[in-house]
Amino acid sequence: MTRAATPLRPSRHSPPNSLAEQSPTSAFEWIGGEARVRELVDRFYDLMDLEPAYARLRAAHGDGLDSARDKLFWFLCGWLGGPDHYISRFGHPRLRARHMPFRIGIAERDEWLACMAQAMQECGVDPALQERLVESFAGTADWMRNV
Repeated sequence: MTRAATPLRPSRHSPPNSLAEQSPTSAFEWIGGEARVRELVDRFYDLMDLEPAYARLRAAHGDGLDSARDKLFWFLCGWLGGPDHYISRFGHPRLRARHMPFRIGIAERDEWLACMAQAMQECGVDPALQERLVESFAGTADWMRNV
C-alpha cells in the first residue's frame, strides 16, 4: 500500500519541500478561499446525487449528505492551507481510522477520485492546481483502501 499524500500546506508534520512550501501562496488561496472550497465540495456531493457513475459512492454516505458536506469542507480548508475548521471541531483528522467502517477498495477509490476530478473541472479550478490536487488526492485515496 502506498503512503498518504503530503498535505498541501507546511506543518511540523510536512516533509521538506512539500507542495505547500513550493507554492508562493497556499493552495487555499490559489483555489479562491472558503467560498470556492465550499463550491467544490457542494459540486462534489451534488454529482453523487446526479450521476449514476457515482451511485456506489453515494450509497456509502447513507440518507443525508449535509454532515459529509460540512466535514469535507472543514477538512479541505485546513488541508489546503486555510483555517483548521475540522481540527478545531474534532481534533486530528485520523482519516484512515475514521473511514475504517466503510468498505474502500479500488472501485470506491476510483469513483471518489473521478467524482472529485469532475467537480474540480466543473468548478473551474485552475488546471495546474487540479494536477497537484489530483496527485495528492490519489495518494491519500489509495492509502485509505481497506479491502
